Amino acid sequence: MTERISDIAFTDSVKSAQRRLGSRRSVETMIQERDWPQKIDPALAEFIAQSDSFYLATAGADGQPYIQHRGGPKGFLKILDERTLAFADYAGNRQFISTGNLADNDRVFIFLMDYANRRRFKLWGRAEIVEDDAELTARVSDPAYRQGRAQRVFVFRIKAWDVNCPAHITRRFDEAEVAALTESLRARIGELEAEKAAMRARLERKPE
Repeated sequence: MTERISDIAFTDSVKSAQRRLGSRRSVETMIQERDWPQKIDPALAEFIAQSDSFYLATAGADGQPYIQHRGGPKGFLKILDERTLAFADYAGNRQFISTGNLADNDRVFIFLMDYANRRRFKLWGRAEIVEDDAELTARVSDPAYRQGRAQRVFVFRIKAWDVNCPAHITRRFDEAEVAALTESLRARIGELEAEKAAMRARLERKPE
């Protein structure tokens, strides 16, 4: 059988489960029409540039999985080229679980949530930790980010990625998005408050 990019996720056991549960035919049709990409396209690049968080999954030598939230200023997840991402590792709780896992197993998964548009981007790949590379560290660091100093760099090489359905995703918005969405309402409230104040002032000046 022809090997496909999406086989990184659709292993033989996964395909067997799909057959048993009745979804294998539709999945196969979907993959025949469009297998998963390996290169970053404009839509993914735009979302990465606006993202201020993602989830990073690693696994230890014994296969024990671990998921870690990563956050920073928008665009802190940098695109180095069409198949490579990187981000600065800032001081945290100093448990170094992801760092230790990568010493045994370089397979990594990045999960990006687009709550406002109800999308999820899933990226499979391999990662390495780069230390003592001043040029790379400067490339992925944000001088305006005062939360900490970059201590090392995680470099993630994409093997496959996919974006999928909005099912069961509740829409959420960050503070800036809420401000933009309610700007016209706040402007109208200001107008009404001004009209109310003017009317009150006229009534107060009205002779008995």
